[in-house]
Amino acid sequence: MKDGIRNKYAELGVDKYYSKHGSEYENPHYIYIEPLVKNNADFIPTKSKILDLGAGGGEVTRILSSIGSFDFEGCDPYTYQLYEEKTGITCLPYSFKDIVKGKLDDRSYDWIIASFSYHLCPPELLYSLTFKLFSIAPRIAIITPHKRPVLEQLDGVELLHTDYVFTARGKKVNWKIYGSNY
Repeated sequence: MKDGIRNKYAELGVDKYYSKHGSEYENPHYIYIEPLVKNNADFIPTKSKILDLGAGGGEVTRILSSIGSFDFEGCDPYTYQLYEEKTGITCLPYSFKDIVKGKLDDRSYDWIIASFSYHLCPPELLYSLTFKLFSIAPRIAIITPHKRPVLEQLDGVELLHTDYVFTARGKKVNWKIYGSNY
């Protein structure tokens, strides 16, 4: 499962891949997520309420919980049960489309952290998703194996901080913190 996840996405599509494998998913990039989260944890004040978006098996939640006291909630339409099993924390089963339609409108967070998920947002939803998320949290941190998404190109979004680690193949895994100018 760990090898060729991008190929599996291409073969099955993201929805079918996670429908088939969501309950057993393990992020093959954990070794890059951990140092990025630990190196940038000082940006996130203790006791912050955090939405772990695209929560997977709770990698970000577990890493941050090991170094500080935070209030978490997960959100992942595919692995919500896995997240709950691994963390003991509630995980909402909402997709990007659900969020755009208002499923999180009654919630409020200090931070949203999206690890290896935001780059999967369909381009036509990127603007509306981003501003829906900014309506419930002032900061969004994204961990991505791509340059995408490039939220700083959206009117009203400010890139506040970046960091990265290199993979064994010499490619960057990026950490980006964004705020809204609105």
